[in-house]
Amino acid sequence: MADELTVTRNDDARRYEIHVGDELGGFLDFRAVDDDRTVLPHTEIDPAFTGRGLGSALASEALSDLARRGGSVIPSCPFVAHYLREHDVPGLVVEWPDEDDAADSAGSGEPS
Repeated sequence: MADELTVTRNDDARRYEIHVGDELGGFLDFRAVDDDRTVLPHTEIDPAFTGRGLGSALASEALSDLARRGGSVIPSCPFVAHYLREHDVPGLVVEWPDEDDAADSAGSGEPS
């Protein structure tokens, strides 16, 4: 049986975390710019879990949570920018840092 994936928001560390069973598999950092805007600067997946789709699962859950909280997100992380170009997140307001930069830097691979 596959290990269960859970995504939680860790406000003290200012990041969303994905766990594989009891192990931390990766995280997505966030930083509040003000009450209405959140920057997403970095996503990281433990190399032991590469290729298992943890980055996409983490992005999906984190972005859905941010959409429920309201405000807007600024995806400065290339992985998150790519995810948002490929997936619709209902209710999420996105402020692109710079359309050309986001498109150029958004690779399709898993985050580091």
